Amino acid sequence: MSILWVVLGFVLLVVGGEYLVRSSVALSFKFNISKMVIGMTVVSFATSAPELLVSLQAALSGSPAIAINNVVGSNIANIGLVLGVTALVGPIAVDKSFYKLNWPVMMIFSIVLYFFLKNDNVLTAIEGGGLFIALLIFLYIIIRNARKETIVEEVDDTLATVSNFKITIWLLIGAAALYFGSEWLVDGSKEIASSFGVSEAVIGVSLIAIGTSVPELAASVIAAAKKEKAISLGNLIGSNIFNIASVLGLTALVKPINVTEPQILTNDIFWMLGFAAVLIPLIFIPKRMQISRYKGFFLVLGYSIFMVFVFMKSKS
Repeated sequence: MSILWVVLGFVLLVVGGEYLVRSSVALSFKFNISKMVIGMTVVSFATSAPELLVSLQAALSGSPAIAINNVVGSNIANIGLVLGVTALVGPIAVDKSFYKLNWPVMMIFSIVLYFFLKNDNVLTAIEGGGLFIALLIFLYIIIRNARKETIVEEVDDTLATVSNFKITIWLLIGAAALYFGSEWLVDGSKEIASSFGVSEAVIGVSLIAIGTSVPELAASVIAAAKKEKAISLGNLIGSNIFNIASVLGLTALVKPINVTEPQILTNDIFWMLGFAAVLIPLIFIPKRMQISRYKGFFLVLGYSIFMVFVFMKSKS
């Protein structure tokens, strides 16, 4: 039965995330917000909603290990699984903003998160608030830079003509699906962890993390297969930044997140830092500014090794 709850939870998170993105973008058009700002802020927040709801639900239900490792695991999956598989379908071009702004900011957020947790084994409300304020500053910088470069994000124009009634229905469907999806996924995952004798941290960094990354993976692979503009490296890096600063930041503001399982700080978070750090040599060696197919294979192989280590360690 617990597996059924997990599957239903995954399905509802995908449905809820999709409807929330649609309604958020349509609502933004109603307020005459530019497509560029919608793409960089509204869509980013909406696509982080599954992770946010799952982490919040986990923290409030007394499973802080799931709350933390949902984010740690999602960040690892975004690079190792999503970026790796997408590159296997077709090479991904990398722009200069990656190493000038996005990658350094992701590394700073990741390292700051490690020190916040390592310091006293808890992410406090003050620390969560600090992360979220830093995210707002980062968003201001990328929007300002984008205006200078006259970049226009690809946002569906048809959503500009959606009626207020339809937007309301989409919002209600999205909110309900995300609420019940997060609740069922967390409850089902806790039961699976208990029945298989593995820790909640292991379930959080593997099963739940992959589940909340599935929509992104599907969209990336479909776009690459159609030879359309595949998900960019910048978008994935942005997702990792949002996961740390908005998901954990906002969750900690509601309820401080305690580190209850030591492997989060002794193992899992170092894998997250390692996957983030390896991107720099990958984009420069040997073919510059491109994630080629064999680099994608390297990332997927690394992710597979990580998953094997996670479950081997849980059984030892």
